Amino acid sequence: MELWDLYDINRQKIHKTHIRGESIEENTYHLVVSVCVFNSKNEMLIQQRQHDKNGWPNKWDITAAGSAISGESSQDAAKRELFEEIGLNVEFTDKRPIISVNFSRGFQDYYCVLSDVDLKKLKLQKEEVQAVKWANKSTIFNMIDSEEFIPYYKSLISVLFDMKSAAGSHKINDFK
Repeated sequence: MELWDLYDINRQKIHKTHIRGESIEENTYHLVVSVCVFNSKNEMLIQQRQHDKNGWPNKWDITAAGSAISGESSQDAAKRELFEEIGLNVEFTDKRPIISVNFSRGFQDYYCVLSDVDLKKLKLQKEEVQAVKWANKSTIFNMIDSEEFIPYYKSLISVLFDMKSAAGSHKINDFK
């Protein structure tokens, strides 16, 4: 049984938990994290979901994603999901999400990691991930069009590629 912390509309914890799979009570929200790993060739590490996975079976997806479990911060959840799904250990303590998106039942934080990961050294979670590969933005767009990829908004994928190593909403990179 997986428990999620619940939040109010202002993203404040309300000291209630939710059991995954049950209906979320009205006016409460949960936290989801997504991690996108990019290499020096401007490619995103993408994963193919297992054929028997609930929701989007066999579809390709961004590097890793999932709900924060009770007691986890956004950063804790990002670290755990990335390690669980593909065996990549990244410290998120000093990282903030590149972007946060509201959806009907929650908040989704997107993190970007720059790393030339050797795919052969990854340990895929058999229950969730059947394959991984590197893909550039146009390849992901083509995969969305052909329905091989989860139907993300292409504009979101573009923002992730554009902001993977940026801070802020301007083209000026204020960190080195």
